[in-house]
Amino acid sequence: MSLPKIVAKQPVILELEAGIYWWCKCGKSQNSAFCDGSHRGTEFAPTQFELAEKQKVALCQCKYTKNPPFCDGTHSQL
Repeated sequence: MSLPKIVAKQPVILELEAGIYWWCKCGKSQNSAFCDGSHRGTEFAPTQFELAEKQKVALCQCKYTKNPPFCDGTHSQL
């Protein structure tokens, strides 16, 4: 089993509109926290999440969160 690439050891804080998003789980995306298809050919798959309204979110960039796609502080233990 491959390990995800750690993009950063802190979350990315974004204000997102309501809608459906795809969070990058492999860490290879050139689009930071969002999937760009770079996982193709690996065992990784993006995680879909939906926001019902515009809100500020902290998206995990270390890829080890227990609450994907949201940061849970796991990066501080890496």
